[in-house]
Amino acid sequence: MARLNLLLLAVAIACALGVITAQHKSRLLFMDLEAGQARAKKLDEEFTQLQLEQGTWSTNKRVEAVASRSLGMRLPEAGATRVITLDAAREAKRP
Repeated sequence: MARLNLLLLAVAIACALGVITAQHKSRLLFMDLEAGQARAKKLDEEFTQLQLEQGTWSTNKRVEAVASRSLGMRLPEAGATRVITLDAAREAKRP
C-alpha cells in the first residue's frame, strides 16, 4: 500500500509540474501575442501616416511646383498645343 501511495504521489507531482509548465508556456505565448499585436498596431499607424504623406507629396500643385523649380519645366503656350483626335491619327497613318 505504501508503494501505491508513493506512486500516486509521484504521479500527482508530475501532473502538477505539467500544469505549471503549461501555464508558464501559455503566459509566454500570450506575452508574444500582445507584443505582436502592439507591433501590428504601430505598423498600421505608420502605414496610415505614410499614406497621408504620399497624398501630400503627390498633389498636382506640388508636382508642378517641383517640376518648374527643380527641372525648369513650364506649361506649354496655348498656341503650341495641338489636339489630335483618333480619326485624324488614323488618317495620317494611311498611305
